[in-house]
Amino acid sequence: MPSFLAEMGYDVVPVPVYYPDVTTILGKPVYRRVADVPPPIDMVNVFRRSQDLAPHLDDLLAAKPMSVWLQQQIRDDAFAERLSAAGITVVQDRCLMVELRLRAALRRRS
Repeated sequence: MPSFLAEMGYDVVPVPVYYPDVTTILGKPVYRRVADVPPPIDMVNVFRRSQDLAPHLDDLLAAKPMSVWLQQQIRDDAFAERLSAAGITVVQDRCLMVELRLRAALRRRS
């Protein structure tokens, strides 16, 4: 997914939970916390299981991204409500790659 987004022209800033020795991904420096990424942050695309979201809440709230996207089959309503209360748009249980491909296809048709 990150390479797909980069190929589409999006600026991807890697914040991996795993791989502590990795310092670059897709030629970009790795950050260990979303709050350490220089603002502004348009979107954080989350690839964590629903039950693993809570430990990331404070980091996301501190980062204040415009939106947080929880990938397909990832949903936590309480987590989403906390982000929404802080003015962060939340999308749950939707695949970003599918959505972007669909939008691209619709643009080509019009």
